[in-house]
Amino acid sequence: MLNRRLLRIKVMQTIYAYKQAEQSDYHLALDLIQSTFAPDLNSMQAPDYKRLEGNKKMAGLLFEEHFQRQQPVNDEDATEEVNKATTEAINYYHTQLTKDRQFLGKQMVSAVERIYDTYLWLLILLVELSDYVQQQEEERMQRILKPQPAAVRELKFRENKVADLLRKNTTLEKEVVRRGIGWGADREFIKKIYREVISTDTTYQQYQQLDTADFEEDKKIILYILKSILFKHELAVSFFSETDISWAENADILKGMLTKTVKALEVNNTDSLHLLELSPNWEDDKEFMKDLYKHTLDNDESYEQIISGKSKNWDIERLAMLDRIIIKMAIAEMLHFPSIPVKVTINEYIELSKEYSTPKSKQFVNGILDAAVAELTGKGLLKKSGRGLIDNK
Repeated sequence: MLNRRLLRIKVMQTIYAYKQAEQSDYHLALDLIQSTFAPDLNSMQAPDYKRLEGNKKMAGLLFEEHFQRQQPVNDEDATEEVNKATTEAINYYHTQLTKDRQFLGKQMVSAVERIYDTYLWLLILLVELSDYVQQQEEERMQRILKPQPAAVRELKFRENKVADLLRKNTTLEKEVVRRGIGWGADREFIKKIYREVISTDTTYQQYQQLDTADFEEDKKIILYILKSILFKHELAVSFFSETDISWAENADILKGMLTKTVKALEVNNTDSLHLLELSPNWEDDKEFMKDLYKHTLDNDESYEQIISGKSKNWDIERLAMLDRIIIKMAIAEMLHFPSIPVKVTINEYIELSKEYSTPKSKQFVNGILDAAVAELTGKGLLKKSGRGLIDNK
């Protein structure tokens, strides 16, 4: 099931994408100024290249000055045409940025909700793999002039009782249909992973050689395929990583959900399949993500000043963008989530810096956050309640 660390990772990745969009929108706005003062080649009059170039440079300078000084554009030395073009570019930038912020925020939530779809997708993969054994047998029979049925042990996985419970469960079937989930477009992977990996695996071959397999043996091989092949083998990991850009972060959650689901199955009892919820309280988790995203972006400038004031001998503009995002998220969490202890917040974001940023990030993030906590505590801004009241020293 979901944990808060994964949610923080999703917010971090979304804010990073927003920062990339911010830079792109800035350059697109400058391009708008360029196009405004581009010569009209269809005009009957010869373009005044000198005037157009001068206006373009002036508008570009006013645009950049607006963001450096955060002041409205109204330069008395500039022409009305230049002031108008600059204002339109600024408005375009802010409009695009607002759209990007809203779009990325929605995508962030959707990305987490899609984990549940992947969970269902992998459950039915187990059925697809079992069915493929039967498909292979049918193809073999068609190729042979005088076909003879395969030995029972060759078809053992087709008769796997765990796969059969998944195959016959109506709840799973309805959810899969309702969400439009299937393996129709990816059957080549099923064929490849079975032929090249599963069928040649020693543990699987030992299972196939059993004269009879009870329910526990069937469950054991399913769990083995899940843990040791689908979540570990290079062929599977590569396929899933290409299919889902967040596979690296989502894999542990999915493996835990699938393992728990399979282990809970009972012999001859289709009702023993209980589809797990993505989170015990998804609405709370969703609000946590949305609020963390909002507070971090709303207070970006003030958090930037905190970092700048605490990073002596460091050029704030040259610090790794991800380090700055991590620190800003940590400050937002400390200030706006009173039930989360400060120590928990600091430890969580240090772990994120170790996993996702530069080798030196851990020390830097730790140092800045310690200094920020001292300042915020001194100003009486850290107000904790509930769990957050636990001693953080």
